[in-house]
Amino acid sequence: MKLQNRSRICLCISAGIMALALILSIFGLGINFGIDFAGGLTVQYDMGATFEQSDIQDALRAQGIEEFTVSTAGADGHSLQVRIAELAGDDEIQNFQSEFEAALLEKYPTMNTDTATVGYVGPIAGAALVKNALISVLLASALMLVYIAFRFNFNFGVAAVIGLLHDVLIMVSFMVLLRNMIQMNSSFIAAMLTIVGYSINNTIVIFDRIRENNKKPAYAGKPRDEVVTISVRESLGRTINTTLTTLVTIVTLYVLGVDSIREFSLPIIIGILSGVYSANLINGYVWAFLEEKGIARKGNKKLNTKKA
Repeated sequence: MKLQNRSRICLCISAGIMALALILSIFGLGINFGIDFAGGLTVQYDMGATFEQSDIQDALRAQGIEEFTVSTAGADGHSLQVRIAELAGDDEIQNFQSEFEAALLEKYPTMNTDTATVGYVGPIAGAALVKNALISVLLASALMLVYIAFRFNFNFGVAAVIGLLHDVLIMVSFMVLLRNMIQMNSSFIAAMLTIVGYSINNTIVIFDRIRENNKKPAYAGKPRDEVVTISVRESLGRTINTTLTTLVTIVTLYVLGVDSIREFSLPIIIGILSGVYSANLINGYVWAFLEEKGIARKGNKKLNTKKA
């Protein structure tokens, strides 16, 4: 028993995306880690009025800083957020802050320096964040394997975990491919764990339909992959409705949101599409493959027992 042609094609497409991301990472074009992972300084000010980002950029370059991110926050657009990945050490941070504020106050006297918020993240904290993210995904995968194996059977659990890891790896791969559009910060961890739950929900709905159809006498003699195809088609209306409803909301957040919202919503969009893709075109067929392998193994054991 081989995986059905469409599932083989889908797995090849996914493998190609992951391989491309890996090659880009090897050649130094990997994930664009933000301050939460790479470490650095973030400063936020209430400017008291609207401001030009070009003025902020000029002030930063005057301090000899070339790698930075400037963004506007707040409903009125008066809040300035600057992220810098170069500074390290209390003295350097204090000197930068005082000179930067002095330069901005000349153009924006309404700027409130008393309420400024300054945060520094070291590279050790970033490494701990990556480690905790990996542990979270692996722990979630293990617990879901146990739950689904108990509710359905072990092959369902294995197929679901493969789909879950597939979705996470696709999200990470697109963070490489879209490195010029988005940075990876702590919001990506929240997005990744959100997709783990969303994706497994889609998968369980389809698995439930597969289990029901698998018990029907009319489908008793059919190959397992045909049962999967029938079950996916029967669940397609529900899948389309829930996916489109969710995507409309998340895409709206991405289009209208500030940078920090976009850092969360873009991985969510990718994860939702990947989750629908794997739940409908990969996971069920992986289960069918495992089931047929198990049936063939049992048949060979019985045959060997008779011969003996």
